[in-house]
Amino acid sequence: MTRVAFQLQVRPELLDEYLARHSPVRPEMLAEIAAAGRRNYTLFLGGGGTLIGYYETDDDAAAQAYLAASPIAARWEAEMGRFFVGLEGRPDQAATALTEVFHLEDQLAAVGEPASSDASDDDTRDDNEGSAP
Repeated sequence: MTRVAFQLQVRPELLDEYLARHSPVRPEMLAEIAAAGRRNYTLFLGGGGTLIGYYETDDDAAAQAYLAASPIAARWEAEMGRFFVGLEGRPDQAATALTEVFHLEDQLAAVGEPASSDASDDDTRDDNEGSAP
């Protein structure tokens, strides 16, 4: 699985309209994103219109190619392009990719630790553990 994050800049004067266009996104576009193989697709909006996107996919090149060839995605991206500052081309193809520098589960696996602790481990701890005698 590949994790992909990207950054775009939404024009501040169009923020309200941009948000309205995503509440909700057209069902046919949602279906195209899923059909492309993108999962856990999330957008985060920061101050001043900074937009951070994230998704997971098994084959990002194939997902990109699928969306690039999709008339539904092309129509959506053509409509959405005006919302972004300094963007050449379709937003889904031209967004600035971010470099992953840390992922907890990967680092835990590298040191041989489980990704999450089991809550039942806490049940075996003495209730007085850590308290003074």
